Amino acid sequence: MGFFDNLFPGRGDPFGAGDSASGSIDLTRRRPTVSLTKQGAATGNLRVNLSWRMRSPDLEYRSRSAGTLLRHPMKLFRPDEFQAHTQGVANVDLDLGCLYELTDGSKGVVQPLGDLLGEINEPPYVKLSGDDRLGSGSGETIYVNLDHRDEIKRLLFFVYIYDETPAFDRTNAKVTLYPSNGPRIEIELDDDAPQARSCAVFKVENVKGELTVRREVRFVYGFQSELDRLYGWGMQWGRGFKSRT
Repeated sequence: MGFFDNLFPGRGDPFGAGDSASGSIDLTRRRPTVSLTKQGAATGNLRVNLSWRMRSPDLEYRSRSAGTLLRHPMKLFRPDEFQAHTQGVANVDLDLGCLYELTDGSKGVVQPLGDLLGEINEPPYVKLSGDDRLGSGSGETIYVNLDHRDEIKRLLFFVYIYDETPAFDRTNAKVTLYPSNGPRIEIELDDDAPQARSCAVFKVENVKGELTVRREVRFVYGFQSELDRLYGWGMQWGRGFKSRT
């Protein structure tokens, strides 16, 4: 919870996310998994947040003032970054979604498309807080009610590009997990896949009562149906659109 949330009641986290003050865990190719059960975080609400920043076009770097380059010469070789909602530069709309399969065999998806926002206290126990179309500081967030972990078989969290958004290699996207206990878990979407339209970010699986998180960061050139095929969900897909705001 930020400083201003204390000043303005009602702006805080309505789902009571865990404390991330104990540091972070980076999931990488060399260290792709972590057990929520072993770190005592298999209960309460797991908060999953997508955030991103856009890199400015390469041509903009050459227009920096000479004074700035003299003070910071290495900036000549390092792209500037700006918040994704900066107007007049890029129309950014990354979306966070989750494919779910419950132990009773039911399957589905939680995502902005189709306003499939899910439920937190009843099946599928996965809830999207809303659709962030401008890349605000809070990004997009999905909550998972792990008090119902015995009813959850597997979850696949993914990010996709909606409409005319630039490619992933310019978004600096990151997904952060905030368990109810222990350190936050961070996954960078940093692979070189400039033409990809979707990315399977990580899986949560319940194997013999142990909840584990596994990094995927698997880019594909299609959308949800392609992720479904790769991970064997077996659902039917059609063209989806967002409601106008």
